[in-house]
Amino acid sequence: MRTLVRGGLAGLAALGLAVTAGTPAATAEEEGVSDAAPAEAAAEVYEAEDGELVGVNVDNTAPGHSGTGYVTGFDEENDQVTLTIPDSPGGLHDLTLHYRTPNGQKNTVLQLNGSGMGEITLPESAEFTTVSAGRVLLEPGANTVTLRSGWGWYEIDAISLAPAPDRPPHQVTGEPVNPDASPEARSLLAYLTDHYGESILSGQQDMASIEWIEENLGTTPAIAGLDMMDYSPSRVERGTVGVDVDNALAWDERGGITTFVWHWNAPSGLIDEPGREWYRGFYTDATTFDVEAALADPTSEDYQLLLRDIDAISAELQRLEDANIPVLWRPLHEAEGGWFWWGAKGPEPAKELWRLMYQRMTEVHGLDNLLWIWNSVEPEWYPGDDVVDIVSADSYPPAGDYGPLSATYDKLVELGQDRKLVALTECGPIPDPDLLEAYQADWSWFVTWAGEFLTDGVWNSREHLEHVYSHPNVITLDEVGDFKNHGR
Repeated sequence: MRTLVRGGLAGLAALGLAVTAGTPAATAEEEGVSDAAPAEAAAEVYEAEDGELVGVNVDNTAPGHSGTGYVTGFDEENDQVTLTIPDSPGGLHDLTLHYRTPNGQKNTVLQLNGSGMGEITLPESAEFTTVSAGRVLLEPGANTVTLRSGWGWYEIDAISLAPAPDRPPHQVTGEPVNPDASPEARSLLAYLTDHYGESILSGQQDMASIEWIEENLGTTPAIAGLDMMDYSPSRVERGTVGVDVDNALAWDERGGITTFVWHWNAPSGLIDEPGREWYRGFYTDATTFDVEAALADPTSEDYQLLLRDIDAISAELQRLEDANIPVLWRPLHEAEGGWFWWGAKGPEPAKELWRLMYQRMTEVHGLDNLLWIWNSVEPEWYPGDDVVDIVSADSYPPAGDYGPLSATYDKLVELGQDRKLVALTECGPIPDPDLLEAYQADWSWFVTWAGEFLTDGVWNSREHLEHVYSHPNVITLDEVGDFKNHGR
């Protein structure tokens, strides 16, 4: 069944709103109002219970649903519901999912006309509610939207579609949050800002994977993704020797841009038993370290160990500043997932730790070569505009899904109020640059994760990799130019 809701996506904030027939909205002249903004297009609602069901079933016992019921039973990998949109004029549309997740936050896999569009996060809600699923580019005529199990254990009531307005010009200023940012850091941020919305920089995690690209594709990504993991003191004391700062120094000599993540091995409380070995100590389930308790008591040993670890990594970052190397710095990544100890106690300790790290690295250690990249999407996790240069997400949709990840992109644009650059800091499948342009999903750069995500031919086919790396909108190493003196 297809019905219409007036007022665009804002009118879909709650499923209790009236669903009406498709009567055209009154014009400003008919209402006797002059110089009024144009009325928003109607959102068409498609009830899930009218779709094609595979492995799922219709129920109507939970209150608050629209139509005659909702679809439930997403508990196997291939469970799905497919809704047909007939007679579409085509073009970009904003897609909203109407759902319920009484058992916690879940993910669903989105497909448009059988092609992957990434995963959509469904925040926990005991009542039926809505979430934006980003934009979909409909073809003229009939289209299908499929919601496939993903994480599963959620309920789908309906979807709604409304014509998407053109994206307004970005408001990114390119001004770093650190007033003492080095000339090289300022220049890099200005370089990225000037390319934002026009092109996307290619990136690859791990030097061995970069070498694979060079050997197999005959080109080189613009950005090297490196890791401070083995400089973590609780790893060093067990014999690890970090090499990625040296790799960054060599990469800089080649004219490449450097980004660092930090898989921060917990400062203490490593469980170190089979399946939870010491070298997995950045995972929540491999340590007893309590970040909330540590931050609550600055006199505690664990608080002092936090400072020790930050100081140790600051010393490595200082080597890069001494070499005039700006760093796209991404600590405390994926905090909202909870699988890393820095996010295990919720948003408040994670934000406090971010601010502690920012203060200690910039004010105590005087590190001015860093551009600070926040790596969680939900607003309650955001530490604040004054300590974040760039907002970002990591995304791993199913293998071969080259969709534009527009829902995540739009959430990040909103998070940064379109004043912050938006980056895809980790991905499995690389979004198709043609789709990025069509969807106006203006990711500043992407970094493909290492190993099988690059090389197995499944996550990213050889044909797709060649398409990406030869695309005119994708910047490779030979096209980067002098980003340290951009505009100077």
